[in-house]
Amino acid sequence: MTNSDAPAVRITDLGKTYPGAAGPALEGVSLSVVPGEIVVLLGLSGSGKSTLLRHVNGLETPSTGSVVSLGQAVPELRGPALRALRGRIGFIFQQFELVGALTVIENVLTGGLSTLRGPRVGSLSYPRRMREKALGHLDRVGLLDFAYQRADTLSGGQQQRVAIARALMQDPEILLADEPVASLDPESSSQVMSLIREIAAERSLTVICSLHQVDLALSWADRIIGLRAGSVVLDTRTDDLTREEVMEIYGRVATSTSEIAALESELAEAREQVLAQEIQRSAARERLAEDFANEEPA
Repeated sequence: MTNSDAPAVRITDLGKTYPGAAGPALEGVSLSVVPGEIVVLLGLSGSGKSTLLRHVNGLETPSTGSVVSLGQAVPELRGPALRALRGRIGFIFQQFELVGALTVIENVLTGGLSTLRGPRVGSLSYPRRMREKALGHLDRVGLLDFAYQRADTLSGGQQQRVAIARALMQDPEILLADEPVASLDPESSSQVMSLIREIAAERSLTVICSLHQVDLALSWADRIIGLRAGSVVLDTRTDDLTREEVMEIYGRVATSTSEIAALESELAEAREQVLAQEIQRSAARERLAEDFANEEPA
């Protein structure tokens, strides 16, 4: 952007309706995000968080309204111009979107493909400067020792760290994160979110992240934008929020009996995922103990 005071993202009266849908996915959404700000889109599943994020980098086209990212009217961009903008906007996905059979460093290197011509097979097919850059990003996220390990052998938290390193390969000005910790246990969630915030501060990144965990959003974001049924119902800074205001956030995001039930269902599902992961870890520890017990002395 030529004007440092201009918003990193400006959305005006945005609406999105999918063919055959009973109602709009987004309706009358207006907001601005200043450079360097860390914003959380908070809401239940189906509230429009992911749809809104995908409009910022042009993965979705508005039915009505406008989206301006890094000074460019996103819906008007096509071809090379749109690819160039997406190269300035990193995206971290909920399900990591890694290629499990590839090594960690190969997955990270794919984040820089937009700057290269032709296909690449294996890490050695990338320029040395890019391999060094990828190793530097892996070092930053604490995974340098895993660079040449298959991605599908890592834990969920480690895989999300790889996804962060891949996004950093773009040298993004904006970082979008769509429920980046929904598949992780609470400890890994906290570590990943802390890492994103640290990197954002180091690089003066603008971050827009979707979540449905109010407590995590409060501890992490500069600002919360609450969505319900595709509309903005809350827009507040997190500085010095009181408990009463926190409860108001819950009320704004989920007010009806069905919405509260949906929130409770999501929390129950998260608890089940954590329990299942703990059972898997316990089984792995038991197998390891058996292997040691059955191992013949040298």
